[in-house]
Amino acid sequence: MGPALLLALGLLAQAGQSLGLSSGVPELQPSTLYPWRQAPAPSRVRRAWVIPPISVSENHKRLPYPLVQIRSDKQQLGSVIYSIQGPGVDEEPRNVFSIDKFTGRVFLNATLDREKTDRFRLRAFALDLGGSTLEDPTDLEIVVVDQNDNRPTFLQDVFTGHVLEGAVPGTFVTRAEATDADDPETDNAALRFSILEQGSPELFSIDEHTGEIRTVQVGLDREVVAVYNLTLQVADMSGDGLTATALAIISVDDINDNAPEFTKDEFFMEAAEAVSGVDVGRLEVEDRDLPGSPNWVARFTILEGDPDRQFAIRTDPKTNEGVLSVVKPLDYESHERYELRVSVQNEAPIQATTPRAQRGQTRVSVWVQDTNEAPVFPENPLRTSLAEGAPPGTSVVTFSARDPDTQQPQRISYSKDYDPEDWLQVDGATGRIQTQRVLSPASPFLKDGWYRAIILALDNAMPPSTATGTLSIEILEVNDHAPALAPPPLGSLCSQPDQGPGLILGATDEDLPPHGAPFHFQLSPRVPDLSRNWSLNQINVSHARLRLQHQVPEGLHRLSLLLRDSGQPPQQREQTLNVTVCSCGPDGSCLPGAAALQAGGAGISLGALVIVLASTVVLLLLVLLAALRMRLGRRSRDESLLHGLKDDLRDNILNYDEQGGGEEDQDAYDINQLRHPVEPRTTSRPLGRPPLRRDAPFSHVRQPHRALPSSPADIANFISDGLEAADSDPSVPPYDTALIYDYEGDGSVAGTLSSILSSLGDEDQDYDYLQDWGPRFARLADLYGHP
Repeated sequence: MGPALLLALGLLAQAGQSLGLSSGVPELQPSTLYPWRQAPAPSRVRRAWVIPPISVSENHKRLPYPLVQIRSDKQQLGSVIYSIQGPGVDEEPRNVFSIDKFTGRVFLNATLDREKTDRFRLRAFALDLGGSTLEDPTDLEIVVVDQNDNRPTFLQDVFTGHVLEGAVPGTFVTRAEATDADDPETDNAALRFSILEQGSPELFSIDEHTGEIRTVQVGLDREVVAVYNLTLQVADMSGDGLTATALAIISVDDINDNAPEFTKDEFFMEAAEAVSGVDVGRLEVEDRDLPGSPNWVARFTILEGDPDRQFAIRTDPKTNEGVLSVVKPLDYESHERYELRVSVQNEAPIQATTPRAQRGQTRVSVWVQDTNEAPVFPENPLRTSLAEGAPPGTSVVTFSARDPDTQQPQRISYSKDYDPEDWLQVDGATGRIQTQRVLSPASPFLKDGWYRAIILALDNAMPPSTATGTLSIEILEVNDHAPALAPPPLGSLCSQPDQGPGLILGATDEDLPPHGAPFHFQLSPRVPDLSRNWSLNQINVSHARLRLQHQVPEGLHRLSLLLRDSGQPPQQREQTLNVTVCSCGPDGSCLPGAAALQAGGAGISLGALVIVLASTVVLLLLVLLAALRMRLGRRSRDESLLHGLKDDLRDNILNYDEQGGGEEDQDAYDINQLRHPVEPRTTSRPLGRPPLRRDAPFSHVRQPHRALPSSPADIANFISDGLEAADSDPSVPPYDTALIYDYEGDGSVAGTLSSILSSLGDEDQDYDYLQDWGPRFARLADLYGHP
C-alpha cells in the first residue's frame, strides 16, 4: 500500500510506537512513517496499512514546514529514492508540497487557504538507485484544518419589508440572510442574528437562527410612523465571533382606518339658470390615509334635495375635493334655491373597527341666479300641411313662442331666418305665418313634398335673446290636372274589324299619385254613334285599345274620347283623336295605296296645322318690316350728320381685334391703322364744332372751332390733330378722346359710329333719338341729349 502523511506531531508520536515512526529533533523533525511495513498477524493473508489523513492548519506562517517523513525498510538509508505526485506538487496549485528524495521528508512550502482547497490527495513512490520500484505507490491525504479567518456577510446591504398597519403580534415582515466562508461544520460558521437598534417602542424581533423579522406587539399606525429603520447584526462562533451589520427598512402599508370628513357643516354656492355642464363650487374633505390610494380617494353622493337629478358631483383626483356641477338647466322661475344633502365615502371599504366620522355628511345651498332666457317654442320643430297651389294670403300656422322669464315681462317679435323661396310672410307681433306667393311645385327647395323654413323669436331684453324654430310644411298634392292622351304610336287601323292589332292609346297626368292612374278611357257620350262603330277596351291602368266593330269608310276619322283620372275629386278631359282607316293586307298592315291616308293619321288636324303655319309667316313678315324700318331710319340720320360723305365712309364695321386699351388708356393709339383714301371728296358745307360732354370739368376751356375736313382724305389729319390736342390738355379726362378702330372699308350704306363725336355743335344736332336705341345707348343719351 502507498505512503500516508501524518502531520499532527502529537498523533504521530502516539502512532509511532506501533507504526515504527522515528522522531528526530523535537518540534522540528517530523516523525518517520513506514507505510510499506507489514504488521505481524497469525493470518496467512497479507494486508496493507491504512494511512489516516494528515491534518495541517491553514494560514501557517513558518515555512517551509516539515509535515512527515516516509521510509522504506527494504533498503538501507541512502539507497532509496522518494518522490510524490498530485495536486500541490506537479498539478495546480503547484509547489505547495515537496519531498527530500533521499530522506523522504515532506515539507509545506506555501500558506494554505481552506476556503480555496480543503484537502490534497498525493501519491508517494519508493525506487532503488537503479530506478526500479521497491514498493507499490501509496496515497497520502493532507487535510487543511479551518481557522476563523472570514467574517459573516449579509446577502444584502438593505433588506426591505412591508406590514399592514394594525398588524397583530407575530406577523411575518421579512427575512435577513447571511453567509460565512468558513467551515460550516465548525463554530467558525455558526451564525446568530440580532437587532442592534430599532427605536422605541420595540415593535419588531428577529429569530437569531433563521433571521426572520416579525412584529412583537400592536401599535403600528401608518399615520404616526410610516417607515421603520432597523440595524441588524450577524456574528459567527455562535454569536461570539466576527460580526457584520445591515439595514432593514420596514414600510407600514396603509389600511382604510380613517374615514373622510367634510371641512364644513354647510357650503354656499350660486348657479346661473338655463345653462348646463358648468361647475358651481367645490366641497373640501380631509382624509389621513395615504394620498392617491383607494383608502384616500373620496366618493360623493347626493342623498336628497335633487329629485330631478340636475346636479352631479365628481372627485378632483389631485385635491380629492368634490366638484359640484349642473347637468340639467336650472329654472329660476320654478326653483330659486336648492338644499342638497351630500355624503362622502372612500373608494375602498372602511375598516370595521374605524370610528364613525363626525362630518361624513354636509349641506349644500345652491342659489339660482336669474338671467334673461331665450324664448321657447312649445313645439319645435313644428309640422303642418298646406295644399299645393295655395294662393297668396293663405294662412299656414301661428308659430309663437313663450318667454320663460315670467317675472320679467317682455315682448317677443318674430322674423324669418331661412325661407329660400321667399314664400312665407311672418307677422312680427303674433308669429302668424301666411303665404305671400304661390309656391312652384318644381321648386328645388321642396324635398319629398316638404318645405322647410326657420323662424326667429327675439325678446326685447338687454341684451336680447333669440330662439330658433324650425317650420316644416308638407305640401299636399291636389288633383288639379286632367289626364291627356300621350302621343299615339305610329300605326293604323284596318277597315276590316277582324284585321290588325288595333290602336294602343296611353294617357299621362301631371299630378302625383294618388291623383293619377289608373285612368279611365271612354268614347264620348255626346256622340252616341261612336259606340256603334268603335270599341275602347282597357288594357292596364294607363293604356287602352281602340278597335273597329263594323267596317267604316277608309280615310281620316275624328273620334271624341273622354279621359278620367282616379283623384279626389276626379278630373276628366274630352280630347279629339284623329284615326286613319286603311285597307290592309293579310298581315294586318296598310296596303301601299293607303300611304297618303296614313300621313294624315293620328296627330294634329289639318286646320290646326294651317293656322300654325300662317301664324309663323305673319310673325316673320313683322320681324322683317321692323328691321327694314330701323335700317331706313338709321340711314336718314346718318345722311343728316355727314351730308355728302355717303360714298366714302370709313367707319364701316368689319371684323377687327384691337379697339385700344379702353376709356382709361391713352397710350394705345395707333394712327397707322387708318387707311388714307385715294380719291378725296369735298363736302358742301362744314358740319360745325364738336359737342362738349356735360360731365367734363367746369374749368375746361372750349377749344377753338375747327371745321370738318372738306374731303375724306383729310380725315386722318383731322383725327391726328384732335388726338394731339386731347393728349396735351390735362384738364380733359382720358375717356374724352377718340378710341382706335381698324380701317373697315368704305362704301357702306350704314351710318357711322363716329358721328357721335362729329363736329356738329350741341345747338345744331338733336341726340334725343338715342333714347330709342335701347338701354345700351342710355349713357350716350344722357351725355349728349338735352338736359
